[in-house]
Amino acid sequence: MNDRSYLAIGEVLALLQEEFPDVTISKIRFLESQGLINPERTPSGYRKFYPQDIDRLRFILHEQKEHFLPLKVIKDRLTTGDVPVEESAVTPAEPAEERLPIWMTRNHPAAQMAAVPSTPEEPLPAGPPALSLVEGGSEPVHLTFDELAAASGLTADELREVEGFGLLTHKQVGNARYYDDEALRVARTCSAFLRFGVEPRHLRSYRVAAEREAGLFEQVILPLVKQRNPQARADAATRLHELRRLGGELRDAMLRQALRSYTEG
Repeated sequence: MNDRSYLAIGEVLALLQEEFPDVTISKIRFLESQGLINPERTPSGYRKFYPQDIDRLRFILHEQKEHFLPLKVIKDRLTTGDVPVEESAVTPAEPAEERLPIWMTRNHPAAQMAAVPSTPEEPLPAGPPALSLVEGGSEPVHLTFDELAAASGLTADELREVEGFGLLTHKQVGNARYYDDEALRVARTCSAFLRFGVEPRHLRSYRVAAEREAGLFEQVILPLVKQRNPQARADAATRLHELRRLGGELRDAMLRQALRSYTEG
């Protein structure tokens, strides 16, 4: 009989998905990277979610879903203790390994790999990692907050709002925050949207859609990633690249269909 007092991340996902259909493992990891949750780790690197961690996570997801609060505001509420936490009735379930979402368990090859625990995450590097430039060149992109605002055309308040709605992320190195080429691309795109009166809060649907798509692709390549050999990981990267291309083509086609009445006669 399993007498664990905590849940693994896959079990937490299964527990919360009915109430929060948009939650994914990637989103839970993102919330951890932003300092909103801080689950313990096993010696091998797996996350351990205790009842208080699940209550905290449920509160964060509820505030996002029902009140559309920026992560910064939610984090401030958590820091000040302004959180109505109820005693959790969570009972750890078997088995301990991370599970596939319910929608992936029927007739999907990844379901055969559901019982294999995921590999522990690599520790953060001592400094910001090398990144490719958005517009080419030999130097990596490591932008501070002020540099990102200047490069994107956003004001400091606008950039805080973009980050508050989870549209971009940063790497924390000591007391400094660094933003990479993807953050710059997102910030510039949000700046362009603002010229049409489309605010960051209106762009949340893109983040939610991207997280759900990432969760789908993650499950497709998971069996290869877990083989832990260079060739399998190379195959996983190739498949991921192709899946991203297909996803982009499908989104464009569906958007053209949805807007056809405005673009044709």
